[in-house]
Amino acid sequence: MRTPPRILIVDDMPANLHVLQLRLAAQGYEILTAGDGEEALALARKKQPDLILLDVMMPRLDGLEVCRRLKADSSLPFMPIIMVTAKADSQDIGAGLEAGGDEYLTKPVDQAALQLHDTVQGLAAQLAEWNRTLERRVQEQVAQLDRLGRLKRFFSPQLAELIVAGGAEDPLKTHRREVTVVFLDLRGFTAFAETADPEEIMGVLREYHAAMGALILAHEGTLERFAGDGMMIFFNDPVPVSDPAGRAIRMALAMRERNAELSATWRKRGYELDFGVGIAQGYATIGAIGFEGRWDYGAVGTVTNLAARLCGEAKPGQVLVTRRLLGAVEQLIEAEPVGELSLKGFLKPVPAFNIVGLRASRATQGQ
Repeated sequence: MRTPPRILIVDDMPANLHVLQLRLAAQGYEILTAGDGEEALALARKKQPDLILLDVMMPRLDGLEVCRRLKADSSLPFMPIIMVTAKADSQDIGAGLEAGGDEYLTKPVDQAALQLHDTVQGLAAQLAEWNRTLERRVQEQVAQLDRLGRLKRFFSPQLAELIVAGGAEDPLKTHRREVTVVFLDLRGFTAFAETADPEEIMGVLREYHAAMGALILAHEGTLERFAGDGMMIFFNDPVPVSDPAGRAIRMALAMRERNAELSATWRKRGYELDFGVGIAQGYATIGAIGFEGRWDYGAVGTVTNLAARLCGEAKPGQVLVTRRLLGAVEQLIEAEPVGELSLKGFLKPVPAFNIVGLRASRATQGQ
């Protein structure tokens, strides 16, 4: 509603127009007047008042017909109409409301009643605006939730929420950060895929991805990609987390336990599949990888290569980690050395350790 509110008074009696105009102008309103129905329609469409005081009994085009035409005009915004009538019987009042009137007053118009009606109409207009604002915000929230749901199909929940939230920092912008990287895959999957039917292969992958994916989400890891039976997960980006190395270890051990259950089921079907993991910690370059229309969120660097090579060396059931990672979690886990490994792409042998499990006190705390 504009300030001051604009009121259109419609009456075929000049004296009535004059009295109402004086009273309302004294209250600070902007006043428009019309002496008949045709003039009222023209002014209402041109000036679009915030309120119309409309006399019912007028020659040629009465107030009821004016009200009907205004309410039927979809090009006009909502304009409250108070029907002003000399008759106060229920039949006349009902006719005015049926024509589209929002309220009625009887002549002679009482100033206090007029002010009260105007206040009510003002509050109604304000409430209507609040409702429109609320509806708009609800629509925006629904759209945002829909976008978030679609993004979560391609990105980690943390990254999807950052993208939707916006802000000064672009989460997809290339940056460097220390991360803990986890690589895992299935031992024996290549041989299995060479002999199994495609439907069997896809069935195993669905079970495997669903089980591992739930654990990734539970430990707030960022899944970079699926590559058949292989997965790469990293911790501490895009959202920094406390104890990324500890989270990675707990996730890997939970995965090993869950995979043992899956392997037992698969063996009953004749599938010999097991599980191996490699974990490393270090700095990586992270950001959007791909092209317009198809983006992934990935990490590249020595740390990712090292985790992948350790995964490749892991025997069934092993979770291999570097000395650096072991130092970050040695109070948490029991580990055994597996010796120095000659890894492709690394000039020097890399000392590696197999995680046997959590220390007894830590395992109890984690339950």
